[in-house]
Amino acid sequence: MAGAVDLSALKQRPSTGDSESSAPAGGVEVTEANLEAEVLVRSNQVPVVVLLWSPRSDASVQVGDALGQLATADGGKWALATVNVDVVPRVAQMFGVQAIPTVVALAAGQPLSSFQGMQPPEQLRRWIDSLLNAVAGKLSGGAEEGEPEEVDPELAQARSHLDAGDFDAARTAYQAILDANPGHAEAKGAVRQIDFLQRATTRTPDAIAAADADRGDIELAFAAADVEVLQQNIAAAFDRLIDLVKRTSGDDRTTVRTRLIELFDLFDPADPEVIAGRRKLANALY
Repeated sequence: MAGAVDLSALKQRPSTGDSESSAPAGGVEVTEANLEAEVLVRSNQVPVVVLLWSPRSDASVQVGDALGQLATADGGKWALATVNVDVVPRVAQMFGVQAIPTVVALAAGQPLSSFQGMQPPEQLRRWIDSLLNAVAGKLSGGAEEGEPEEVDPELAQARSHLDAGDFDAARTAYQAILDANPGHAEAKGAVRQIDFLQRATTRTPDAIAAADADRGDIELAFAAADVEVLQQNIAAAFDRLIDLVKRTSGDDRTTVRTRLIELFDLFDPADPEVIAGRRKLANALY
């Protein structure tokens, strides 16, 4: 999933139809506004197959039509989402694909499989079936709402502390859960979030100006990145540290890289900004 969508060839190619033609039937058109709801959140219920396409690409249209027919035939076992790279290139770039058509499957917010180019219908059928087998019993499948969730008392207490803003008590409670069950996903994520919040909330907004004035100071860069994350300027925080990775070496580079990965881990791995950030980091390192 490295690289970026190159739209130049599409723009130069003679049009074979209306560039505003409708998306393949059977899917939902993805925009920046509905990306989270229709792809990331939806993938917690059923697998989401994302088609990055263009109406100027015959292969894109053929793959889209084939996937749309399969989605309709499977009756909600998985969801088809389409990204028209001509209309929403930023979303396309967030997925970091190199060519169209590209198809990416996600489940529980994480990319599972992808391919580029045209595939015959029978191959698509096998690919979808393998995807459904891989996630069988692991997603909610749009289960009926209203059924009470059974919550462990220790977990409920940890959540209560966090909701009340008592970070020290919440961290202690989550850490106890993590000590007993090192693989506990919520506890692991909560400890990361709390550690970040306890550190970042001590920063002041002027840390950004200070870091911009002295771009070689690692601690100033760390403080500025924390502030930018708190301000929801995620891409800026990632880019700041990636730039520092490029300009450091040895132990300093390792230190910056470690902090950047810690920031990545605060978010869903399938978050487009995380995907883009990891790709930029890889390019900076190699």
